[in-house]
Amino acid sequence: MAARLVRHCCWRHLATFACAPTAVPASLLLPAGKVAAARALLQAPLASFHASSPSNWSVDEFSVKEQPEDNRNPEYKVIGDLIEAAMSPQELFRLSELHSLNSNQASLVISRLSRLAAEKKLETGSILQDEHFQQLINIMDSQVTQVWNNTLVNLLKSLYSLGVESSSREMQSVEHEVLWRLRRLTFRQLASLAEFLAVRSGKESKLLNEVIKKLELRWTELEGTRTVVMLIVKVGHLSPALMDRLEDKALELAEQFNPEDIRKITLALAYQNRRCVPLLRALSYHLIQKHLELNLNVLMDLIFAYGKLNFHQPQVFQKIATDLHPHVSTMTPVEVTRCIRSFALLKWLSLPLFEAIAQYALDNATQLSVTHLCSIIMSFARLNFQPSGGEDFFNMVHEELQGQLESLEPHVLTDLVWSLCVLQQAKPLYLQRVLAPDFHARIRGDPSPRAQNLRMKLVHINAAAKLESPDYRGPFLPAEMLSAAEPAGEKVTLLQSSLQEALAGMLGSQDKGRFDVHTIYGWHIDAEMVLNSENNPLPLKDFAAPHLLHSEGTKPLPPGARRVAFLRWEFPNFSNRSKDLLGRYVMARRHIQAAGFLVVDVTPHQPSAPIPARSPAPGLAAVILSRPPVRWRGDR
Repeated sequence: MAARLVRHCCWRHLATFACAPTAVPASLLLPAGKVAAARALLQAPLASFHASSPSNWSVDEFSVKEQPEDNRNPEYKVIGDLIEAAMSPQELFRLSELHSLNSNQASLVISRLSRLAAEKKLETGSILQDEHFQQLINIMDSQVTQVWNNTLVNLLKSLYSLGVESSSREMQSVEHEVLWRLRRLTFRQLASLAEFLAVRSGKESKLLNEVIKKLELRWTELEGTRTVVMLIVKVGHLSPALMDRLEDKALELAEQFNPEDIRKITLALAYQNRRCVPLLRALSYHLIQKHLELNLNVLMDLIFAYGKLNFHQPQVFQKIATDLHPHVSTMTPVEVTRCIRSFALLKWLSLPLFEAIAQYALDNATQLSVTHLCSIIMSFARLNFQPSGGEDFFNMVHEELQGQLESLEPHVLTDLVWSLCVLQQAKPLYLQRVLAPDFHARIRGDPSPRAQNLRMKLVHINAAAKLESPDYRGPFLPAEMLSAAEPAGEKVTLLQSSLQEALAGMLGSQDKGRFDVHTIYGWHIDAEMVLNSENNPLPLKDFAAPHLLHSEGTKPLPPGARRVAFLRWEFPNFSNRSKDLLGRYVMARRHIQAAGFLVVDVTPHQPSAPIPARSPAPGLAAVILSRPPVRWRGDR
């Protein structure tokens, strides 16, 4: 406002001066030949003022700008060229002796010294101790307010890079000058400074905090994909408010990102655990629509980021799996295990890719460490994948694991044996190792969630040893381990409540059924009943229940009677976009069947085939299974 008022007054004053009548004509005071010249001199500035009226003037015309001195001083340009051409600290120091440098030129020399030290990996200690460097510091410090903005930002970075103490007077002087000029810095300069400080000094820097505040206020000035990507990757984790703005800007520019930009953004979101669904959807859409060729690093990082964020985009998964398939034979063991673990985490089974990985393991068995092999087996088990050459593959696995069990950490060994149980490949030797008293004694009194998870898996392994390993003779888990295996109650789902209501209405009496049954095998049964030979429910209290830790009755089942278990499968129990159960739940179903139950699967899917005539309680099963299907969502 003040600038506008000043301009307006100047314009009015000069206009009045130009239009005021003069008492004496100019022709009487000046020779005739000079009248035209005087008139021209008078009209020239007036014309410029009239052409540039106050309504057209901007604040920038009267603000202080950095004017390149080389336009009016050729010597300055020569010195700048000499500074950039110098290839050693000695040349720069000699230059400072031959020329009288001002503070801006001294700052340029210091910046060039920092770049040379980084490029040639020079020892910075000798540079800092040189007397010529101290002279440059003194020149810069004496007139730091005269250093140009861009040079000042580079100077601060250079002093940090050279290892100048942050407590030194010169460093604090530069930091204070930068802090004072923050409002005058361009957004690009602020972003560059924030990137450097975020890596160099972390959250404790007062200057960095102020720079981030300025970025938050001026985020509308943000332009260009490069700056957006850099801020998301390097600075976004320091300020949730700034990261929200950056996500909005990235969503706006999503169409302009190349595959490398998309890789960096998704990785940054994954590391920050920011599941920004609109941005992820936009990036996925453009990734598919552009039909871009993705290199191995982009493919690996994308599938890792999607897995960590639990973001499901089937088209992207299919593209990544298809593009990865040709690379499998040339990948390293670390890349293979990282890839397959990400797909397993996303519950996405690509048969060609998994077959290629199984063949890779066979061809490179000597290069795979035990840890890599364990990761592959666990991933196969999660998706219940059985390789087509399963016999050769598991023979190789057993051969590589021979004598290596003792070297594995307890949790890794437990996960490995549990995964082999899922794939029905656990040998008695593996079972004996994890079911031995000295093994599970380590976690018996540990209340941590990790120990609870291991305890539950040991109960599953114990069930596999009892129900699926006729050659196994022991040891088994003690009863107190089985009783402690009951999981905490979970939130009741719509499918679960519907199942309980339907069964309660059909049974009529509570003593003819059990609900929410926790078995000694570590698996949960949603509902249990006993049907006689005519498919009529019988009271449960009178009959022995070997699947329970404490049975209420002792009578054996009547001839022709069968136990029926209702197992409810929700969407998270299935592989992505398929009707195939994950390996964990396939093993649960096997164990319940092996314990003597007829299993009725209750799922949100439409039944793909008619219910068998001899299915227990066919009318009830038809009612349950014919419920409207629940649609899959693009992301869960």
